[in-house]
Amino acid sequence: MYKLPRTTFAAIAAMTMAAAGGCTEHAAPLSGRDVSPQGATNATERSRRDSVAADSAQRARIVRVPRPDTLRGLYVNRWAALGKKMTQLIDLAKTTEVNALVIDVKDDRGFVLYQSGVLLAHEIAADTTKPMSHARVRALLDTMIAHRVYPIARIVVAKDPLLARAKLAWAIKRKDNLEPWLDKNGNPWLDPHQPGVWQYAADLAKEAYDLGFSEVQFDYVRFPDEKRLVSETVYQLANGRVRAQVIRDQLDFLNSKLRPYSIPVTIDVFGLTATDTTDMGIGQKWERFVDRAAVVLPMVYPSHFAPGTYKLGNPNAHPYATIDRALKDMKRRSAGIAGAAKIVPWYQDFTLGAPHYYAEQVRAQMKAGYDNGFQSWILWNPGSRYTTGALLPEGGGSVSPK
Repeated sequence: MYKLPRTTFAAIAAMTMAAAGGCTEHAAPLSGRDVSPQGATNATERSRRDSVAADSAQRARIVRVPRPDTLRGLYVNRWAALGKKMTQLIDLAKTTEVNALVIDVKDDRGFVLYQSGVLLAHEIAADTTKPMSHARVRALLDTMIAHRVYPIARIVVAKDPLLARAKLAWAIKRKDNLEPWLDKNGNPWLDPHQPGVWQYAADLAKEAYDLGFSEVQFDYVRFPDEKRLVSETVYQLANGRVRAQVIRDQLDFLNSKLRPYSIPVTIDVFGLTATDTTDMGIGQKWERFVDRAAVVLPMVYPSHFAPGTYKLGNPNAHPYATIDRALKDMKRRSAGIAGAAKIVPWYQDFTLGAPHYYAEQVRAQMKAGYDNGFQSWILWNPGSRYTTGALLPEGGGSVSPK
């Protein structure tokens, strides 16, 4: 497993400061620089190219943690990142096989982790609920750099009630009265057809990357997963497209916005997408998205598979068998697709129904991955509380269930 030698914080911090010419602030996110194909002047195009070049030069001065060949990560929710839990999780990574942390930069309530330079985030007050200061962000990233912990910025896209309420034109609409459609929790969702939704995600991604995150991961790149959605909603921008095509088109949009800055598009998807042959009503169909991202991260939580899936009465009680079947389907569905993404599965480190998940159940999922050739993984616990007994010491290899 890839893990560089531990380096002192002081040495890395000094190297970061020297590389950045003593400056701890980074470039602001790109905003309003797209050049229309009609009426674009040579001066405007030169200005755009100069801006891209300046941004590239700024990023080149950032000391960035390289992507591990074998990535083993943990999810860090926004509140954990803001509190003492963040230090505890970095300490856990320092002593175990964990070498990456996926940190909420924008969570599923719409809140941004830190004070943002993205105008829309400021306009809707997304960065005003106990935001992390710039100095704290810099200290956090420098600490992760010092210990070679790979920082991944998680950005939730379509599930953003804060933005949906502020920009009603971007919300999913009811068919009967064109008022915002509300999910089972009474919250509006953003309409994935709306380009502004994805531009906002791209702007936040660029800002996170410019701050020093090594990778950006997009979650909720989909429609809501409620069956009544089909009968209750209408989409004026669909233009005859099915949902899977809409998600594909918008992933292309993200790629086009981030490619000039060498920011890879990585996406979280439902774990069952590799087995279900439809788009599951959410716009995620394996063959339509797997070649539109650098990395695809299926959420293969055994508790989320319905009874009877893979002929298992309770998939949650059979973590090895459930993950084994799901990963085999992923390999089969990706075979022959040019440019298919690298797959890094999310595994379950939480309890939802019987049985209770301990180290044995977590390790069983890892073992299924290793047996299918998937050495990388990320663990999900919504409260960012992890089963340390499932983790090997730093430098450890694969594990087998006891």
